[in-house]
Amino acid sequence: MPRILAPFLSAAVYARWLHLWVGCVFAGVILMIYPGTYGWSPAEVLLRAVPLDAALLVLAALVPAMRRAEGVQARLLLLPEREQDIAAEPARGWADRRRTAAWLVGRVALGSLVGLLTVLTLTACGDLLTRPAPKVYGVGLPSQGGALWYPLAVPVLLFGYGWLVVWAGRLQLAMAVRLLGPSPAERLAAAELRAERLLERNRLARELHDSIGHALTVTVLQAGAAREVGDQAFVARALEVIEETGRQAMDDLERTLVLLRETPDRVATEHPGIEQLPGLFDTARSAGSPVEAWIDVPSGKLPGVLSRESYRIVQEGVTNALKYAPGEPITVRVAVRDGRLELRCANAVGTAAQARSAAARGAQARNASARTAARGGSNRGGKGLRGIRERAALLGGEASAGAESGEWVLAVRMPLRLGA
Repeated sequence: MPRILAPFLSAAVYARWLHLWVGCVFAGVILMIYPGTYGWSPAEVLLRAVPLDAALLVLAALVPAMRRAEGVQARLLLLPEREQDIAAEPARGWADRRRTAAWLVGRVALGSLVGLLTVLTLTACGDLLTRPAPKVYGVGLPSQGGALWYPLAVPVLLFGYGWLVVWAGRLQLAMAVRLLGPSPAERLAAAELRAERLLERNRLARELHDSIGHALTVTVLQAGAAREVGDQAFVARALEVIEETGRQAMDDLERTLVLLRETPDRVATEHPGIEQLPGLFDTARSAGSPVEAWIDVPSGKLPGVLSRESYRIVQEGVTNALKYAPGEPITVRVAVRDGRLELRCANAVGTAAQARSAAARGAQARNASARTAARGGSNRGGKGLRGIRERAALLGGEASAGAESGEWVLAVRMPLRLGA
């Protein structure tokens, strides 16, 4: 019983009933202004007034804004589960106009039917309540001993009419989704927009991971070294490096936040490029890891996007070296060969480095496991190398990482001409 009565407690049923009545009102207005309709039989109404209604509705559907108006009204009154199921955009072609015309004709027809049944149901209920032997739809009811039962038929009649409204509203909603829903072109545009936003979020996530991760790695290493070393000069230098790294991280964070702000007047900011690599290497040296770098790239040779992505790739390689092999030498080569930009970042993985790396990875694994257990989720590692491969792939290149002859080597090759 609760499931049978539940629809009558929903606001959506009454909102859709109102939407159906709007279509009925349109047909009623046409009948009132159409000359000579008084005294027509139902067959004459169908043969004369209905074609006029349909013609006016088809003409209205030719106006592009009609589709937007109907879509907005359907969203407000039909209450779909997702607003995206019903478009609120003007018609962009003849296909949209044809669908809008079919929607208008179907909406008015269904609304007129519900309106007619509403009038007949209320009339029948009034007859059942007021007349000893009423006539319902032209059928006489027996008067002997039956008048007391007539009022009891009213709730049954209203209950049946209520379910008629429920199903008519659901049918109207299905029609709206089918005829006012996004066209294939709109679905394609929406999919492209979602893909573009996803790529933008992934790019911003990589920017934050590379920049903030590098800054935090350097900060932790410097702070730990300053705590272990009693030399005041070294402590002062470590604090200076921490301060400088923090400023750079704040600048990178501000650039990323500018991209996240959806303001029309947001200012384009300069991202670090390959020219800023010497500063990155100085920071790594201050953290205690010797860096040997060879940069053989003609000035102004690299496109801006390639220069920025190259900086981030080298930054991630240096950060990983500082994190997993602290104090070990780092070798970086950046060169242009055969129309391609080649990046190579290698760090020694000796016995001591392996022990420190294993200890660091073990500590990180334990911390990650603790965080995972607390969150009840899984550990998704490898974001740095995954981000490097994504950066290289988006620029038409390739990346590889692994152990080679006692070294951990990160190698990336990307074409100078994007799309080549």
